[in-house]
Amino acid sequence: MKSSSLLTNLLLSTSTALMLHQPANGSLTSNLTVEIAGLSETKGQVCLSLFSSGRGFPDSKEDAVNTQCVKITDKLLEVTFDNLEPRTYAVAVFWDNNEDEELNRNFLGIPTEKFGFSSNPVIRTGPPKFGESAVMVVGKNTRISIKLQSLL
Repeated sequence: MKSSSLLTNLLLSTSTALMLHQPANGSLTSNLTVEIAGLSETKGQVCLSLFSSGRGFPDSKEDAVNTQCVKITDKLLEVTFDNLEPRTYAVAVFWDNNEDEELNRNFLGIPTEKFGFSSNPVIRTGPPKFGESAVMVVGKNTRISIKLQSLL
């Protein structure tokens, strides 16, 4: 009897908490805050693309759910994507030194600017797949950290 009462109370408090985070249109939303580590100076900007599927990941801005470039003001930068539908996402980010909003590459196609992905996958022979970078965004706030890296 006691466990039934505890379960009922738990379910009621969970549904109450969920309703508090529910906007007027009835859907739940989440925020994803991305901490970007690996900046050695405050020159340029950081550009991020948020994807909700493997389509276009990691290069296609047109297939991204959201893209934004943020001026670097500190060596540890945080960027937040607001009002997201709770689900799996992947983030691609690069340090845009020359502020042209493109990941610059050398003649071999190797990035000349630092880059990174959610879940910080090991980069071997090319960019990671969506599943290797996927993160589950649930609840009111989800925080992740992306470590910028260079192949040169």
